Amino acid sequence: MDMNGSQRIEASRELVYAALNDVDVLKQCIPGCESIEKTSDNEMNAKVTLRVGPVKASFTGKVTLSDFDPPNGYTITGEGSGGMAGFAKGSAAVKLEADGDATILHYTVKAEIGGKLAQLGGRLIDATATKLAGEFFEKFSGIVGGPVETADEASAEKKKVGWLKKMVGATGAVMLGVIIATHWCCINGHAHAQNEPLMMFICSSTSGV
Repeated sequence: MDMNGSQRIEASRELVYAALNDVDVLKQCIPGCESIEKTSDNEMNAKVTLRVGPVKASFTGKVTLSDFDPPNGYTITGEGSGGMAGFAKGSAAVKLEADGDATILHYTVKAEIGGKLAQLGGRLIDATATKLAGEFFEKFSGIVGGPVETADEASAEKKKVGWLKKMVGATGAVMLGVIIATHWCCINGHAHAQNEPLMMFICSSTSGV
């Protein structure tokens, strides 16, 4: 599965890049994030609780950052195996482009899912991931800049506003774990998704809770 997109943020590349590496900022932006800890210069652990349809689940995950090129971007990678449940692996490349005093955040996600994970409903996963990505970008933009706005919307002079903006974006969100912007793949085979690019995790889930 390949996904890509862009988001316009009303802040400089330097500020956006720094915020994408700030665990306090990420904790505020990642939907359902209870904790996030930087374990090294390029690794983070996080705990997230989400509801997807009738399922409520808690996740602990890990991501690795590489190809650092401040303030231009970096790459996020993740891999996990769940035995009979299947496996998930992938990467997300994040590129920051200056646009006057603002920044265009570009992301490209490549993901591979196997086993029971591959049997999950694609529409549910994609819809949930897109919604979570929109929530992430809205909060992130509110902290580091102004209201969230996509590159296409900017060129169209804000033709669409309100909740439509929240739904623009992609599985990512990228992005880190963040985003940083992408799926969480549950090794127990439950149907959840997250806006962080492919992280290893274990979940405890309950239906209808």
